[in-house]
Amino acid sequence: MTTGDTLDLSRLDPERIPRHVGLILDGNGRWARARGLPRTAGHMAGEKALFDTVEGALQIGIEWLTAFVFSTENWNRSPEEVEFLMWFNEDLLLRRRDDLHADGVRMRFAGDLDDPRIPDRNRRHMAEAEELTRNNDRLTLVFAFNYGSRRELTTAARRLAAEAARGALDPDTIDEETFSSRFYLPDMPDVDLVIRSSGEHRLSNFLLWQSAYAEFSFPGILWPDFDRHALLEAVVEYQSRERRFGRA
Repeated sequence: MTTGDTLDLSRLDPERIPRHVGLILDGNGRWARARGLPRTAGHMAGEKALFDTVEGALQIGIEWLTAFVFSTENWNRSPEEVEFLMWFNEDLLLRRRDDLHADGVRMRFAGDLDDPRIPDRNRRHMAEAEELTRNNDRLTLVFAFNYGSRRELTTAARRLAAEAARGALDPDTIDEETFSSRFYLPDMPDVDLVIRSSGEHRLSNFLLWQSAYAEFSFPGILWPDFDRHALLEAVVEYQSRERRFGRA
């Protein structure tokens, strides 16, 4: 996967690298429309941007990278686009997983993967990618697929309620750690930096709990124009901020 395009890491403080960066991949459709192309062409161009960004994350030393690739609300798009995205995500896994594995990337998936609308073959390929890369430790790459933070929170609440109802859990013992332990990926660390391309300034139901104290970056470029250099700029900006976590 490495292309040889090396970043100038001398601009970074190695002691303040964000551990977990969240990516909202926004603007594929607008990128395609501006070029007179179908929306699907924007998604294909966005793949190159994503994996160049993954390479940048490896160079920078980021430990976790979560990419919002399909939301629970994306089912409301046209049937043709949804079908394309199901196929595209499957094809992407098949084409990219061996390179990611060779680069020491662990692949994980967060979302409602039991949704019957997801083709069985997609679930199978996701499980295979997770198993293939489970012992890798350079970078954990999370694909937020059929993901919505409100659904994740609701699912966690239902799990706790069910445990309490059958007497397996005392409701008085539930705290933040207990609640988050029922999330899709309980071992996921809090997000340090959220980057949303295209200039939009909203989370759109992405990692609401995990981003409680995240810093935000809103580069005014469409996702297919994003790359490892844009990631570096966002991390440099992140390092210029003072994170107080509620302290004075």
